[in-house]
Amino acid sequence: MSRNKAKSKVRTAKGRKTSSTRWLQRQINDPYINEAEKAGYRSRAAFKLKEIDEKLGGFLKKDMVVVDLGAAPGGWCQIAAEKGCKKIVAIDLLQIDEIAGVDFVQMDFMDDEAPDVLKEMIGGDGLVDVVLSDMAPNTTGHKQTDHLRIMAVVEAGYYFALEVLKPEGIYVAKVLQGGAQNTLLAEMKKHFKTIKHIKPPASRKESAEQYLVAIGFKG
Repeated sequence: MSRNKAKSKVRTAKGRKTSSTRWLQRQINDPYINEAEKAGYRSRAAFKLKEIDEKLGGFLKKDMVVVDLGAAPGGWCQIAAEKGCKKIVAIDLLQIDEIAGVDFVQMDFMDDEAPDVLKEMIGGDGLVDVVLSDMAPNTTGHKQTDHLRIMAVVEAGYYFALEVLKPEGIYVAKVLQGGAQNTLLAEMKKHFKTIKHIKPPASRKESAEQYLVAIGFKG
């Protein structure tokens, strides 16, 4: 992706906060946002999954069954569909516009009923090849609190993955820098052959996010 375009400047309008102007300027100058629009992706986040997939040699394959936790606005579902995954089940608290080949439910994954709803949507033998999670709770600005909140979401996704993954399956989840807590990592190593932390180029440099990838579910 070419990133040598001249940067545009945003004039500060009266009444607009400086932080809002910085955000707007960043949006205008973000090459991934521009490329997402050209490619027809719902968000720049599509490139994050695309880059993770490429870094791991292409783990998303044709005829796979995939679950996308925290799917809105649908960028990751688009990539999974683009890769030819035969069944994509997705959930988010926010509604997403229809995507061909994606079964979506508008629901909070952290609700007690959500895992059973997803299992019913998966159907068949109830097993999947990949569980993806780009979920992130609202941040407070307090580093320790935010870390605990996102780890709670990561753990919930992980325990769901243990229930539905096929042998050799993969779990991908957003975490904050510092990675997964040692206790969770130790637990994951019992059930997966390889654990990696990846920060794809599409993640903004100033962002604390990275992705935890658990590969080779032992069943």
